[in-house]
Amino acid sequence: MSQSEPLKASGSGAPHDATAGTQQIASDVTVVIPTLGRPIIEKCLTSIGQGSLLPGDIIVVDQGDNTSIDGLLAELAAAGSTTRRLPMKGRGRAAALNLGLEAVATPFVLITDDDCEVDRDWLRIMAEQMRRHPQTAVTGAVLSGGSEPILNTVRDSQPSVAHRPGLTYDRLSGGNCGIPREVFRRVGLFDDDPCMRFAEDGEWAYRALRNGITIAYEPAARVTHIGWRASAERVEQYRGYARTHAAFFGKYLRRGDLFIAARALVHVGRAALRWLRGALRGDAELAANGRAYVTEFLPGIADGLRSRARPPALP
Repeated sequence: MSQSEPLKASGSGAPHDATAGTQQIASDVTVVIPTLGRPIIEKCLTSIGQGSLLPGDIIVVDQGDNTSIDGLLAELAAAGSTTRRLPMKGRGRAAALNLGLEAVATPFVLITDDDCEVDRDWLRIMAEQMRRHPQTAVTGAVLSGGSEPILNTVRDSQPSVAHRPGLTYDRLSGGNCGIPREVFRRVGLFDDDPCMRFAEDGEWAYRALRNGITIAYEPAARVTHIGWRASAERVEQYRGYARTHAAFFGKYLRRGDLFIAARALVHVGRAALRWLRGALRGDAELAANGRAYVTEFLPGIADGLRSRARPPALP
């Protein structure tokens, strides 16, 4: 996929689009949304329903047993999408995603989170990219919204394509990605190892690139991540993210991955700089983030070194 290749929006004559009422339906696309049953999912589903193109199927994997989601899905079903709420016991985003992915019957999958609102043309742009490049994972911009800060935004205005892992990170935003089902067959599903609980997106991206899958970033495909966690919850979230991210490194270090060894050193060095910058600028949010990634680094590495779990395959 060339960075200079122009994006072509799929029009009303696109071969995989059908019409239900006044809205087009992308019959070859399923949207999978994991949720803990939080009420904020109403904003997510409403934004999908207001899109210029609706998915053929919507699967919500509900780990919170929120039956009110059924009513929201019924509205989307009336517009022409097939909708399903899959109740799931236990917790873990990767496990929820994997359950949803196993239920997908269409060739293309879009993933977003319950605290994200998608742009009107999000599905149309992502669907067109996957149709044109069926061996490529696609990701897009992540903006911030809501009343609380969001540090991890993605705002680059230029498209890009990654063919191999990066030394700092691999761009794949878990709340904004499109992955052909055949790519999951080739790479496997998300790692649902408990020690990897908040690092499944980064690990999957690394594994995909190592398996010859390219990851394309399309800035026109945008979602807005709604900030809702209070300060104490965000600090706890940073610690969880930091420890499980380091566990991802630990799992690959156990296999003798020297590239990950270099990347882990860069990772903890960048975190230390964030901690220092935050302290010097009086930015408590940045300092808390950097501190978490430094202090949880060794415990997370140890978690990963002890783990023997492997990612599941798509049945």
